[in-house]
Amino acid sequence: MTVALAVAVAALALLPLGYIVWYAFDLGWSGIQELVFRPRVGELLWNTTRLVLGTVVACCVLGVGAAWLVERTSVPGRRIWHVLLVAPLAVPAFVHSFAWISLLPGLDTYAGALLVVTLSYFPFVYLPVVAAFRGLDPALEDTARGLGLSTWAVFRRVQLPQLRVALLGGSLLVALHLLAEFGALQMLRYPTFTTAIYDQYQATFNGPGATTLAGVLVLLCLVLLLAEIRLRGRRTYARGTRGATRPVRPVALRGLTAPALLGLAVLVGLSLAVPLGSLGYWMARGASALDWNLLTSTTGTTLGLGATAAVLTTAMALPAGWLAVRARGRTTTLLERSTYLGSSVPGIVVALALVTISIRATPWLYQTVPVLLAAYAILFLPRAVVTVRSAVEQAPPLFDDVAASLGSSALDRLRRITLPLLAPGIGAGAALVFLAVVTELTATLLLAPTGTRTLATAFWSASSSLDYGAAAPYAVVMVLLAAPATVLLSRDARRGLTT
Repeated sequence: MTVALAVAVAALALLPLGYIVWYAFDLGWSGIQELVFRPRVGELLWNTTRLVLGTVVACCVLGVGAAWLVERTSVPGRRIWHVLLVAPLAVPAFVHSFAWISLLPGLDTYAGALLVVTLSYFPFVYLPVVAAFRGLDPALEDTARGLGLSTWAVFRRVQLPQLRVALLGGSLLVALHLLAEFGALQMLRYPTFTTAIYDQYQATFNGPGATTLAGVLVLLCLVLLLAEIRLRGRRTYARGTRGATRPVRPVALRGLTAPALLGLAVLVGLSLAVPLGSLGYWMARGASALDWNLLTSTTGTTLGLGATAAVLTTAMALPAGWLAVRARGRTTTLLERSTYLGSSVPGIVVALALVTISIRATPWLYQTVPVLLAAYAILFLPRAVVTVRSAVEQAPPLFDDVAASLGSSALDRLRRITLPLLAPGIGAGAALVFLAVVTELTATLLLAPTGTRTLATAFWSASSSLDYGAAAPYAVVMVLLAAPATVLLSRDARRGLTT
């Protein structure tokens, strides 16, 4: 029974990829050539590639530089800076774009798009690099300094090679998020594959142009995944012993303290103060015309969808997470890994696949809540699977075996032993899915039933009509709902930091 449920969940996760592959075969090579090898596709490929490369490089520079200052130097207020550097993740990327474009309408250029997405995504590099810095053995750095290497030489020759895995992982996150990003780039009027797919869908509904562009976008995602694996290699860096952690001797900045503080302040100001300040400004401007009833109903709809998706997705994660630990093998590993593939597919591709499949196979399900919940499950299933698997690994099977030997039924053991042991992991996974659904835009725009408005779609509707005062309250509520995720991300990392 558990295996059958896991197979069904994996099949759902693979549905968008299967649809793209099936459509490509159905279209044929000549049809693919006609739709793909066009000047417009080349232009989109150039726009997307240069934005991804520029953003990854900028995020690496900012993320690694900020992590080094916080973890390896004497910069004052390291704990506070850490929280402030993680905080931009509480502001969705399309809210970042709204904040900037509403203040500077001329920001709809490549440089503007690069600035906005970099400020939105650099914490994806900062967080893993901070964690990697904390795991490095300070003895290697002290030895290098004892041999006469400068601070820069120690960073380049000792620290940076050990940061490679974290840096590549963070860069992959940035690149995949950017390939999937729609709202921020549409608001900045910067054309990429996601914006072009949406425009094609709006113009021709279920036309082949949108599906073909979706296939190219999926290929780009797969290329990134393979490139990251190739660049990471098999070399690992680990401590030689598992004894007490040697304390880090911070690099004394001396005369560079003021420039370091200024740099951190500018980064936090641009990535956090500007969006929050812009929201506050437009909130004050539109306060008199605020429709509290509409805001309340929209918030209620969002919370309802988020809670339902969290419960459903976490329940779907249980079979794969359980089998991956309690029945290890090639089949169960394959089933677990299959659930991760859906999250690597951009939301707009998932939505397009579900739209087409629901119209052709089950037209009575088109634009209904179940299809929308299926999209959320495909996109956010890995967040639940990871936490559930971690909980199962920490729950010893001994208790279940003892209860079985005492005559307890399987259902009774599930209720009284298994579920209480897994409760922390299930709760964490549900919370992560809930927070992701609250700020999801692309799939909701395409799949939400007529008349259903979430905070993200209501914000999008108001901002698209340039009614910034009306859009701000929805963005503020989304930020407030997403803030707990930031606390969870920074809480463990804060431990061990000294001011």
